[in-house]
Amino acid sequence: MKKTASLRERIQGQYPALSLVERRLADVVLAHERDALAYSATELAALAGVSKASSARFFKRLGFEGFQAFRQHLREGAVSTSPLQRLAQQGAAGSALQQHVDQDAQRLRALAEDVSDEGVQRAASLLLGARRIWVVGYRNGYMAAFYVRALLTQVRAEVHLLNEGSGEDAELLAEIGPHDVLFAVDFRRRTRRLSQVVGIACDAGAALVLLTDARVSVLAARAKAVFICPPQDGPVFDSYVSAISLINYLASAALARLPRPARARMARIEKAHARLADLETHP
Repeated sequence: MKKTASLRERIQGQYPALSLVERRLADVVLAHERDALAYSATELAALAGVSKASSARFFKRLGFEGFQAFRQHLREGAVSTSPLQRLAQQGAAGSALQQHVDQDAQRLRALAEDVSDEGVQRAASLLLGARRIWVVGYRNGYMAAFYVRALLTQVRAEVHLLNEGSGEDAELLAEIGPHDVLFAVDFRRRTRRLSQVVGIACDAGAALVLLTDARVSVLAARAKAVFICPPQDGPVFDSYVSAISLINYLASAALARLPRPARARMARIEKAHARLADLETHP
């Protein structure tokens, strides 16, 4: 049995005897069992709304000497999200194309069930009402962040990619202020840099729209709108088909709320393309 499963058994065995404060922390740890290694004791305590002292007592009640012993327990039993280790476990043969497509179809069905139209409209309102939109995503999140910027810049002006490669992240962050929106993409294997960027932007007064693959995230506590596209175990590489589909839908929802100005902007863009003659004319 994997040690992450025995952790669940430990918590469930102790749960009736836990105080209300400890139960809140237990609920957070159970909900975030797969991603708990990404968080510090302070962050887990903040998610649960408990003190760091209460979290220390909780981990000792579970039989650990302290939080570091708890982390080591997770590290030894955690399922790696590294493509290299998944490749070693599964081999290089891969799955049949039909199985691959069926898995992506399952992800899209789950997206349709999990995402509410109310959440989409809330996010569209934030994106259209913002003075400026800043988009950020590192590593696996960069592709999705680039797509967010590519679609939204057709709908409205002042859409900027924060980590656009020039190394001027600090200069761009200094421009963020109230009435701005930060659209953050948070996918595993995540970096610490993203939480720092989100903190700076939110402290400056920007509203956060979050697209993540984590069911429980320290970033979600600061977000005005959250969309979850969880990865599913199986492939060597994570699939982002549901995230790309959701981004496309969000941009379409924003366009529907601002039809005339967006249409006029798109017409100006097409006119510029025509003058530049930079696009092929055949389909």
